Amino acid sequence: MKYFIPIIFSLLLIGCSASIDTANLDGADRLKYAMELFEDESYDKAIIEFESIILQFPGSEYVDKSQFYLAQSRFKRKEFILAASEFSRLIKTMPASTLVPEAQFMLAECYYQLSPRFSLDQRYTKQSIQEFQAFIEFFPGDKRVADAELKISELNTKLAEKEFNSAIIYEKLEYYSAATIYYDNILMIYHDTPFAPRASFNKINLLIKREKPSEALKEIENFLLKFPEDRNYNQVQKLKDNLENKLKAALN
Repeated sequence: MKYFIPIIFSLLLIGCSASIDTANLDGADRLKYAMELFEDESYDKAIIEFESIILQFPGSEYVDKSQFYLAQSRFKRKEFILAASEFSRLIKTMPASTLVPEAQFMLAECYYQLSPRFSLDQRYTKQSIQEFQAFIEFFPGDKRVADAELKISELNTKLAEKEFNSAIIYEKLEYYSAATIYYDNILMIYHDTPFAPRASFNKINLLIKREKPSEALKEIENFLLKFPEDRNYNQVQKLKDNLENKLKAALN
């Protein structure tokens, strides 16, 4: 029976921990308690404690960690806008903190989580790219740089898909100049996404359709140079041969 006494005592302590009086705790103990709440996934209570530490111990060694985990608690609750604001506050007000690199990455991650499917407004997608690029620029030796680069690539592909979809719509509506502008945007801005060769291929066919053989041949040369592995390579080569033969015939 004696073996059950420590277990029961521990359970009572755990049960009472939620109602612990933190008013008279020093900064170290209060931060420790707040971190225990965070680790227990009691994020709502942890938020209260982290906010209290920031207010009660301004300028102390506990503030930056409290600020960071306040933001993390918001992130864990999927309150991404609030989390972004808290991570941003740490970066701007405590630039010397060792937690700034991770805070910058998490700031970008907040907007990454808010990025919607390609057909919707992409302001959060663009914001995420901007914050990930800032992370890479300021912390090039960080182990998370590769992850940031992958996410930038993913987000750029989403933006390229939106541009490509807009081009297709304008082309169907026979607004060919507008469609060409969108294809050019993809080729200029999102040239390293899977939509670049598709944009080039569609632009070639659109120029042929509009009876602009010289411009079509120029785009064909770009396609053959930049996208030799694309599935449409042979078809583009045939288009080139046909156009050149027509031009020769027209001269004779």
